Amino acid sequence: MYVCMCFAVCDRTIRSCIARGARTVEEVGEITEAGTGCGGCQGHIDTLLTATLAPSVLDDLPATG
Repeated sequence: MYVCMCFAVCDRTIRSCIARGARTVEEVGEITEAGTGCGGCQGHIDTLLTATLAPSVLDDLPATG
């Protein structure tokens, strides 16, 4: 799915960028150009960053096995 229409950047590209170390909307923009055009997608980029980087409550649950 495209996140940034200005530069045709999809969510997979942004997730890959985050996996390689991007930690802010600005860093994602420097690497992919996403969010540097009209800026309308910056909220979506921030959501992807938060969802990827925020610890999950599931991390604290005991493993089953």
